[in-house]
Amino acid sequence: MIEELLPESVAAVEAHTDDPLWDAPLFPAEEALVARAVPKRRREFAAVRGCARRAMEKLGVPPQAVISGERGAPQWPAGLVGSMTHCAGYCAAALVRATDLVSLGIDAEPHGPLPEGVGQSVFLPAESARLDRLAARWPTVHWDRLLFSAKESVYKAWFPLTRKWLDFSEADITLHPDSGDASRGTLRAGLLVPGPLVGDHRLQVFEGRWSVSDQVVATSVVIPHTPATTPFP
Repeated sequence: MIEELLPESVAAVEAHTDDPLWDAPLFPAEEALVARAVPKRRREFAAVRGCARRAMEKLGVPPQAVISGERGAPQWPAGLVGSMTHCAGYCAAALVRATDLVSLGIDAEPHGPLPEGVGQSVFLPAESARLDRLAARWPTVHWDRLLFSAKESVYKAWFPLTRKWLDFSEADITLHPDSGDASRGTLRAGLLVPGPLVGDHRLQVFEGRWSVSDQVVATSVVIPHTPATTPFP
Protein backbone atom coordinates (compact mmCIF):
# COMPACT_ATOMS: atom_id res chain seq x y z
CA MET A 1 0.00 0.00 0.00
CA ILE A 2 2.78 2.45 0.91
CA GLU A 3 5.06 1.37 -1.93
CA GLU A 4 2.59 2.50 -4.60
CA LEU A 5 2.62 6.01 -3.14
CA LEU A 6 6.39 6.51 -3.46
CA PRO A 7 9.02 6.90 -6.21
CA GLU A 8 10.91 3.80 -7.37
CA SER A 9 14.06 5.01 -5.62
CA VAL A 10 12.38 4.52 -2.24
CA ALA A 11 12.61 1.16 -0.46
CA ALA A 12 9.27 0.58 1.27
CA VAL A 13 8.29 -2.36 3.47
CA GLU A 14 4.98 -2.95 5.22
CA ALA A 15 3.61 -5.58 7.58
CA HIS A 16 0.23 -6.67 8.91
CA THR A 17 -0.39 -8.41 12.22
CA ASP A 18 0.04 -11.90 10.73
CA ASP A 19 3.55 -11.05 9.52
CA PRO A 20 6.52 -12.44 11.51
CA LEU A 21 7.91 -8.91 11.65
CA TRP A 22 5.52 -8.22 14.52
CA ASP A 23 7.86 -10.30 16.64
CA ALA A 24 11.08 -8.91 15.16
CA PRO A 25 14.12 -8.86 17.49
CA LEU A 26 15.38 -5.54 18.79
CA PHE A 27 18.86 -4.10 19.20
CA PRO A 28 19.89 -3.35 22.81
CA ALA A 29 19.54 0.41 22.26
CA GLU A 30 15.98 -0.16 21.05
CA GLU A 31 15.18 -2.54 23.92
CA ALA A 32 15.99 0.27 26.32
CA LEU A 33 13.36 2.50 24.73
CA VAL A 34 10.52 0.03 25.33
CA ALA A 35 11.71 -1.63 28.51
CA ARG A 36 8.57 -0.51 30.36
CA ALA A 37 6.17 -0.57 27.41
CA VAL A 38 3.01 -2.67 27.37
CA PRO A 39 3.12 -5.69 25.00
CA LYS A 40 1.01 -4.01 22.30
CA ARG A 41 3.32 -0.98 22.16
CA ARG A 42 6.38 -3.21 22.16
CA ARG A 43 5.12 -5.29 19.22
CA GLU A 44 4.31 -2.20 17.15
CA PHE A 45 7.72 -0.75 17.97
CA ALA A 46 9.46 -3.98 16.94
CA ALA A 47 7.39 -4.50 13.79
CA VAL A 48 8.02 -1.06 12.33
CA ARG A 49 11.74 -1.39 13.02
CA GLY A 50 11.69 -4.79 11.38
CA CYS A 51 10.21 -3.07 8.32
CA ALA A 52 12.93 -0.41 8.49
CA ARG A 53 15.70 -2.99 8.59
CA ARG A 54 14.30 -4.80 5.57
CA ALA A 55 14.21 -1.47 3.76
CA MET A 56 17.87 -0.91 4.70
CA GLU A 57 18.73 -4.29 3.21
CA LYS A 58 16.94 -3.35 -0.02
CA LEU A 59 19.26 -0.35 -0.25
CA GLY A 60 22.35 -2.42 0.51
CA VAL A 61 22.79 -0.97 4.00
CA PRO A 62 23.56 -3.30 6.93
CA PRO A 63 20.58 -3.50 9.35
CA GLN A 64 21.05 -1.12 12.27
CA ALA A 65 19.22 0.09 15.35
CA VAL A 66 16.65 2.83 14.84
CA ILE A 67 16.44 4.97 17.94
CA SER A 68 14.38 8.08 18.56
CA GLY A 69 15.93 11.52 18.51
CA GLU A 70 14.54 15.02 18.87
CA ARG A 71 10.72 15.05 19.13
CA GLY A 72 10.74 11.29 18.61
CA ALA A 73 12.04 11.49 15.04
CA PRO A 74 13.83 8.26 13.98
CA GLN A 75 17.59 8.45 13.59
CA TRP A 76 18.63 6.87 10.27
CA PRO A 77 22.00 5.53 9.13
CA ALA A 78 24.26 8.12 7.49
CA GLY A 79 23.26 8.81 3.91
CA LEU A 80 19.62 7.75 4.30
CA VAL A 81 16.39 9.61 4.92
CA GLY A 82 13.13 7.95 5.76
CA SER A 83 9.92 7.69 7.69
CA MET A 84 7.94 5.10 9.67
CA THR A 85 4.32 4.65 10.66
CA HIS A 86 2.10 2.22 12.50
CA CYS A 87 -1.53 1.92 13.45
CA ALA A 88 -3.76 -0.92 14.60
CA GLY A 89 -2.70 -4.03 12.67
CA TYR A 90 -0.47 -2.26 10.16
CA CYS A 91 3.00 -0.73 10.01
CA ALA A 92 5.41 0.45 7.32
CA ALA A 93 8.80 2.03 6.80
CA ALA A 94 10.21 3.87 3.78
CA LEU A 95 13.88 4.69 3.22
CA VAL A 96 15.77 6.34 0.41
CA ARG A 97 19.30 7.53 -0.24
CA ALA A 98 19.76 11.20 0.58
CA THR A 99 21.16 11.68 -2.92
CA ASP A 100 17.74 10.74 -4.36
CA LEU A 101 15.38 12.71 -2.10
CA VAL A 102 15.77 15.50 0.43
CA SER A 103 13.08 14.20 2.78
CA LEU A 104 9.95 12.08 2.91
CA GLY A 105 7.07 11.37 5.24
CA ILE A 106 4.58 8.50 5.40
CA ASP A 107 1.58 7.89 7.62
CA ALA A 108 -1.14 5.25 7.99
CA GLU A 109 -4.32 5.50 10.00
CA PRO A 110 -7.31 3.19 10.54
CA HIS A 111 -10.01 3.88 7.97
CA GLY A 112 -12.63 5.21 10.31
CA PRO A 113 -13.92 8.59 11.47
CA LEU A 114 -11.76 10.80 13.64
CA PRO A 115 -12.78 10.98 17.30
CA GLU A 116 -15.36 13.67 17.91
CA GLY A 117 -13.91 17.16 18.16
CA VAL A 118 -10.49 16.35 16.69
CA GLY A 119 -11.26 17.77 13.26
CA GLN A 120 -12.48 21.03 14.74
CA SER A 121 -9.17 21.50 16.51
CA VAL A 122 -6.79 20.58 13.66
CA PHE A 123 -8.51 21.52 10.37
CA LEU A 124 -8.61 24.97 8.81
CA PRO A 125 -12.07 26.28 7.80
CA ALA A 126 -11.14 25.97 4.10
CA GLU A 127 -10.04 22.38 4.64
CA SER A 128 -13.28 21.50 6.42
CA ALA A 129 -15.28 22.99 3.57
CA ARG A 130 -13.39 20.89 1.03
CA LEU A 131 -13.91 17.78 3.16
CA ASP A 132 -17.66 18.41 3.15
CA ARG A 133 -17.66 18.55 -0.65
CA LEU A 134 -15.63 15.33 -0.93
CA ALA A 135 -17.88 13.55 1.56
CA ALA A 136 -20.99 14.60 -0.34
CA ARG A 137 -19.63 12.95 -3.49
CA TRP A 138 -17.91 9.92 -1.91
CA PRO A 139 -19.58 9.25 1.45
CA THR A 140 -17.90 5.86 2.01
CA VAL A 141 -14.46 7.46 2.49
CA HIS A 142 -13.55 8.90 5.89
CA TRP A 143 -12.03 12.06 4.47
CA ASP A 144 -11.37 13.55 7.89
CA ARG A 145 -9.09 10.64 8.78
CA LEU A 146 -7.35 10.91 5.42
CA LEU A 147 -6.68 14.62 5.89
CA PHE A 148 -5.37 13.99 9.40
CA SER A 149 -2.97 11.39 7.97
CA ALA A 150 -1.84 13.85 5.29
CA LYS A 151 -1.00 16.41 7.98
CA GLU A 152 1.08 13.79 9.77
CA SER A 153 3.00 12.99 6.58
CA VAL A 154 3.62 16.68 5.94
CA TYR A 155 5.05 17.11 9.43
CA LYS A 156 7.28 14.03 9.10
CA ALA A 157 8.75 15.42 5.87
CA TRP A 158 9.04 18.93 7.35
CA PHE A 159 10.78 18.24 10.65
CA PRO A 160 14.09 16.76 9.40
CA LEU A 161 14.56 19.86 7.22
CA THR A 162 13.74 22.48 9.86
CA ARG A 163 14.04 20.85 13.31
CA LYS A 164 10.99 22.95 14.18
CA TRP A 165 7.43 22.16 15.16
CA LEU A 166 4.76 22.61 12.45
CA ASP A 167 1.29 23.13 13.81
CA PHE A 168 -1.67 21.49 12.07
CA SER A 169 -2.98 24.99 11.27
CA GLU A 170 0.24 25.96 9.47
CA ALA A 171 -0.34 23.81 6.38
CA ASP A 172 -3.41 24.06 4.17
CA ILE A 173 -3.91 20.67 2.49
CA THR A 174 -6.03 19.82 -0.52
CA LEU A 175 -6.86 16.22 -1.45
CA HIS A 176 -7.35 15.43 -5.15
CA PRO A 177 -8.88 12.07 -6.13
CA ASP A 178 -7.38 10.52 -9.27
CA SER A 179 -9.81 11.00 -12.16
CA GLY A 180 -12.83 10.56 -9.93
CA ASP A 181 -11.37 7.49 -8.17
CA ALA A 182 -11.90 7.93 -4.43
CA SER A 183 -9.49 5.11 -3.56
CA ARG A 184 -6.34 7.05 -4.43
CA GLY A 185 -5.10 10.48 -5.39
CA THR A 186 -2.67 13.32 -4.78
CA LEU A 187 -2.28 15.87 -2.02
CA ARG A 188 -0.96 19.39 -2.01
CA ALA A 189 0.07 21.18 1.18
CA GLY A 190 0.55 24.93 1.06
CA LEU A 191 2.76 26.01 3.96
CA LEU A 192 1.44 29.06 5.81
CA VAL A 193 4.81 29.73 7.48
CA PRO A 194 8.22 30.15 5.80
CA GLY A 195 9.14 26.81 4.27
CA PRO A 196 12.48 25.00 4.39
CA LEU A 197 15.30 25.88 2.05
CA VAL A 198 16.04 23.21 -0.57
CA GLY A 199 19.24 24.36 -2.24
CA ASP A 200 18.57 28.02 -2.98
CA HIS A 201 14.80 27.54 -3.20
CA ARG A 202 12.38 28.13 -0.32
CA LEU A 203 9.80 25.37 -0.57
CA GLN A 204 6.29 26.58 0.21
CA VAL A 205 4.40 23.60 -1.21
CA PHE A 206 4.71 19.92 -0.30
CA GLU A 207 3.23 17.32 -2.62
CA GLY A 208 2.36 13.69 -2.17
CA ARG A 209 -0.05 10.84 -2.72
CA TRP A 210 -2.71 8.95 -0.78
CA SER A 211 -4.72 5.74 -0.96
CA VAL A 212 -7.69 4.24 0.86
CA SER A 213 -8.57 0.61 1.58
CA ASP A 214 -11.30 -0.91 3.72
CA GLN A 215 -9.01 -0.96 6.75
CA VAL A 216 -6.31 1.68 6.30
CA VAL A 217 -5.75 5.14 4.81
CA ALA A 218 -2.17 5.90 3.83
CA THR A 219 -0.41 9.09 2.78
CA SER A 220 3.04 10.09 1.62
CA VAL A 221 4.97 13.30 1.01
CA VAL A 222 8.27 13.42 -0.87
CA ILE A 223 10.68 16.35 -1.14
CA PRO A 224 12.88 16.21 -4.27
CA HIS A 225 16.20 17.99 -4.62
CA THR A 226 14.78 19.99 -7.52
CA PRO A 227 11.38 21.45 -6.67
CA ALA A 228 8.68 20.96 -9.27
CA THR A 229 8.38 23.83 -11.70
CA THR A 230 5.10 22.77 -13.31
CA PRO A 231 1.72 23.66 -11.76
CA PHE A 232 0.18 20.97 -9.56
CA PRO A 233 -3.20 19.75 -10.87
